[in-house]
Amino acid sequence: MAGVVIPAQLRELVRQRAAFLCEYCRASEWLAGQRSHIDHILPDSKGGATTADNLCLACAACNGSKLDRTEAVDPSTGRIEPLFNPSRQRWQEHFTWSEDGTRIIGLTPCGRATVEALRLNRPLAVSARAVWVSVGRHPPKEQ
Repeated sequence: MAGVVIPAQLRELVRQRAAFLCEYCRASEWLAGQRSHIDHILPDSKGGATTADNLCLACAACNGSKLDRTEAVDPSTGRIEPLFNPSRQRWQEHFTWSEDGTRIIGLTPCGRATVEALRLNRPLAVSARAVWVSVGRHPPKEQ
């Protein structure tokens, strides 16, 4: 994304549309205490446009794990699968929360590949979610 200028109005549209939650791991900007990044779903390096339907909100950790990837291996099947596309897919169809609300479980090949590739259950995220659950702020209410 280096060098790509995203107009302020478009950035704010993406943030509001995402309800200020990372569209991959569902971390809240407010709870995390920092703004998330605007991510190109299809990276600009691969021809992705800087348009509302190709942008999503991604926390720094998810964005740093995704980089310019568009696919990854489903650990259950060993097949290469497309990563979750927040613009075209519904989170609840590909993921669910563990019973205690701290881990993201992939329900589909796409979901499982995304959980692994973006490290959605990285230790710091799981620890933060446990705190957020304990104060009744997590998991987020889905729209």
